[in-house]
Amino acid sequence: MFPERRMRRVRSRTIQPLLCETTLSKNDLVAPLFVDETAKAPVAIESMPGQSRYPVDMIAAVAGDLYERGCRAVLLFGIPAFKDEAATSAYDSEGIVQQAVRRVKAAYPKMVVITDVCACEYTSHGHCGIVGSTRCGDKDLLNDESLLLMNRIALSHAEAGADIVAPSCMLDGMVASIRGALDKEGYEDVLIMSYSTKFSSALYGPFREAAASGFSFGDRTTYQMNPANGREAYLESQLDYEEGADILMVKPAGPYLDVLADIATLGIPVAAYQVSGEYAMIKAAAERGWIKEKETVLETLTCIKRAGADLIITYFARDVCGWL
Repeated sequence: MFPERRMRRVRSRTIQPLLCETTLSKNDLVAPLFVDETAKAPVAIESMPGQSRYPVDMIAAVAGDLYERGCRAVLLFGIPAFKDEAATSAYDSEGIVQQAVRRVKAAYPKMVVITDVCACEYTSHGHCGIVGSTRCGDKDLLNDESLLLMNRIALSHAEAGADIVAPSCMLDGMVASIRGALDKEGYEDVLIMSYSTKFSSALYGPFREAAASGFSFGDRTTYQMNPANGREAYLESQLDYEEGADILMVKPAGPYLDVLADIATLGIPVAAYQVSGEYAMIKAAAERGWIKEKETVLETLTCIKRAGADLIITYFARDVCGWL
C-alpha cells in the first residue's frame, strides 16, 4: 500500500519562483493609447489618473517610450475633430488613427500596431455603426449597413500600416466580412483580433469620457453581450473563430475569467481587456491607501493570464514594464 499523499506547501521564498505555474511577462502586454485630433498637448483623463489623450505629433514618442520599456504592442483609439451620422472620419485616409499608425510604424517599425475598428468615437450619436429604424419602429444599430462601414474602416487602417485590426462592434458576420474585404485588397497578412465576447458592462464609463464616445440615445445592449450569459458568450467567440478570427477577445477581463478560460479551449490566441473601470477602481482604492497598487495590479494581471489569456490589454502596461 502506498502511504497517504499529503500536499506540502513550499514555504521557501527561494524555491517558490521555480515552481510558479504562471509567469507574467512584458510580451503579454498591449498598451491602449488615445490620439486626439484636436489636442495640442496631452489632455489628462480625469476618471483615469495617469492616462491622457495625445496629439498626433506626440504619439510616436509615447509609443517609443513603451517600446523601450519592453512593451511591444499598442492599441490605438482615435478622437476625431469631426463627427457625423455616417462616421466618415473613421475611414478617412488622413484620419487621426491613420495618421497615428503611419507615425508609429515609421519611428518604430517593430512595434505591433493594433487599431480599434469601430464607429462610436466617430458618430454624432455615439453608437458603433449606422443607425436607422428597425422593423419594430425603434431606432437602433443596423447590422448589414454597419458591416460595410467596418470594412471601409479596417481597410483604411491596413493601408496605413496596421498589423492587426480589432473590430469591436459585435456585429453579426463581422469577422467574415472584414476578412473578405482585407483579402480582396491584398491584405491577407493583416490579422483580425475580434472583440468576440464584449459584454454590455457598467465598467466602460471612464473609457467613454476618454474617447468621447458616449451615446445620445438608448444603450448598447442590443449588440453587446448580456453579462449573465456565459454559454452564449462562448458561442459568439466560436462563431468568430469559424469566420477566421486570428485572435479572440474577452472584455472586460476580471469579472469574466470563467468565460476567458472556456474560450481559451478553442485553441487560438485569446486577448483579455482589463478595461477602464477596472483600472479606475484600482487607482481610486490605491490613492486612498486601501490597497497596494503594484501588488494588486500584478495579482490581477497574473490571474488573467492564468485563466488563459495570451495577450492582456491594460492601461497599466507602462507601469508593469517598469515593475517587471
